[in-house]
Amino acid sequence: MKKSQKSPPDIRDLLRVKEPPDRGRKPGLKKTSFTIWYFVIAFLIILFIQHYLVTKKTEVVIPYSDFKELVREGKVSDLTITEETITGKMEGPKGTVNFQTVRVADPDLVKQLDAKQIKYTGKVESKWLTNILSWILPLVLFIFFWRFLLSRIGPETSVMSFGKSRAKIYAEKDKKVTFMDVAGIDEAKEELKEVVEFLKNPGKFQRLGGKIPKGVLLVGAPGTGKTLLAKAVAGEANVPFFSISGSDFVEMFVGVGAARVRDLFAQAQNHAPCIIFIDELDALGKARGVNPIGRHDEQEQTLNQLLAEMDGFDPNTGVIIMAATNRPEILDPALLRPGRFDRHVVVDRPDIVGREEILKIHTRNVKLAPDVDLKVIASRTPGFVGADLANIINEAALLAARKNKDAVEMSDIEEAIDRVVAGLEKKRRLMSKKEKEIVAFHESGHAIVASSVPNADPVRRISIIPRGVSALGYTLQLPTEDRYLMTRSELLDRLAVLMGGRVAEELIFGEISTGAHNDLQRATDIATSMVKEYGMSETLGYVSFEKEKKPLFLSSPLPSSREYSEETARKIDEEVKKIIDQTHRRAKEILESKKEKLEELARFLLEKEVVEESDLKRILSQKNE
Repeated sequence: MKKSQKSPPDIRDLLRVKEPPDRGRKPGLKKTSFTIWYFVIAFLIILFIQHYLVTKKTEVVIPYSDFKELVREGKVSDLTITEETITGKMEGPKGTVNFQTVRVADPDLVKQLDAKQIKYTGKVESKWLTNILSWILPLVLFIFFWRFLLSRIGPETSVMSFGKSRAKIYAEKDKKVTFMDVAGIDEAKEELKEVVEFLKNPGKFQRLGGKIPKGVLLVGAPGTGKTLLAKAVAGEANVPFFSISGSDFVEMFVGVGAARVRDLFAQAQNHAPCIIFIDELDALGKARGVNPIGRHDEQEQTLNQLLAEMDGFDPNTGVIIMAATNRPEILDPALLRPGRFDRHVVVDRPDIVGREEILKIHTRNVKLAPDVDLKVIASRTPGFVGADLANIINEAALLAARKNKDAVEMSDIEEAIDRVVAGLEKKRRLMSKKEKEIVAFHESGHAIVASSVPNADPVRRISIIPRGVSALGYTLQLPTEDRYLMTRSELLDRLAVLMGGRVAEELIFGEISTGAHNDLQRATDIATSMVKEYGMSETLGYVSFEKEKKPLFLSSPLPSSREYSEETARKIDEEVKKIIDQTHRRAKEILESKKEKLEELARFLLEKEVVEESDLKRILSQKNE
């Protein structure tokens, strides 16, 4: 009964999807179809041949004592004596058969053979083939396998290639991304147009003594289009584009990363003007000395080499260094100082206009039905980034194809939004009648409180169909506009909506269930932020007790240090509880006054399983008889 909403929480809550790095294959290289099993089979065949040639046996092997007895009886003939074996023919119960025995030191053997007039001959075996198969061939196979494994470690088949850069080079004709393919981040595009202008016409800036920034750092939430924006800059400037991930520099061998940095900058200078793009810079540029116990010498050497290369880099050679990260707070300060990454471009989440433009780009090759309105879709996806919107369009196309439709309809896109927001629908999950009633009243409580308070986002849909991992139902609220600030009354209204589900259970069933655990967690987080960060407590006043600075798009994984007394901590806890208790009483007053509407909505929800906004308004607008 987890309440899964996509309403815009406070400014920090809206960002989720990670943009996958570009893994294009280097032009001109084909992936080999050979696997290690080919070599294993070949090795086994060679061993079989060796075994056959070296250790092939006659049909019968007999002890030497039996051989001496056969000699005394005169039942052997045509003997061949070598240094190790004696072979020949013997008379057996079923006729003459070939035999073999191991030769032992027996000086009387020749006399006995001559006495019985048995023909024999000596033979000296050449062992050169055996030596080749037993020693040289395994050595050759070992060297071959070693080279094969080395080819999997690095881009080349040589040990000396470890220091070569793994950057993927895209020539001018290979890049087809321009600013026309980037939407929703107009401010970031404007910042980078100057870089494009410098690459196209460097004399314009050098004439007045200006220097282009050495490095441009793209900072933004995952999925906002940082890598796409860097490709667009290279496409607009029509220059070579070196793309590499920060993790590609660091290897298990000390010094390899630094060598790759030197090789990358050497290649870039040979291809100037060009762009070097380092994706996921935080994998390479973490602050030094933060964790001395678990420090990594190879990583620090690689970072030092990068700093040295950027510091000694001539800004007028026409090489621009661009990097992207969604964790700027962990980067080394030396990377961010002027002279290295001079310009920081924030790639923010798109607003409603930007989302509509992004949707236009992602629907270029999608056949849409006439009822699809991209502006409505943009209004229903607040906080979504470009990767989210691309995923929604792709999911909608898959849903439409699964239903054998000729075009993607609005219903397919709405279902895709619900799937992304609340998770996959699980109609086969069986719930008892009692559980469905609890879920229905719980979600109805959320909806009625949200429709009763003045500052809550409108309820778009109510469902008691299980979705995702643990959500037994959800109430979907969507804002009418993008929000960047929230007032105290708006936060209190949001708290009341969160408490509506638990209060509805108390009123109808006289007891509570575990279904409101997510609501309580979110309510506690909001109330704690109101007291500790926003100074919205009447008792503690205009004081912020949260010292740690957090990025707008990322919550810090480290706990904040407490810099206040135990008495103040006790007051904070009391104030948080006071706010939650007040909103609980407020939600209870609302639902007690609309208990009949609560029961009517819950019964309708049990019957239909999904209630749309129009049905909710109809039920709430009807007068009680």
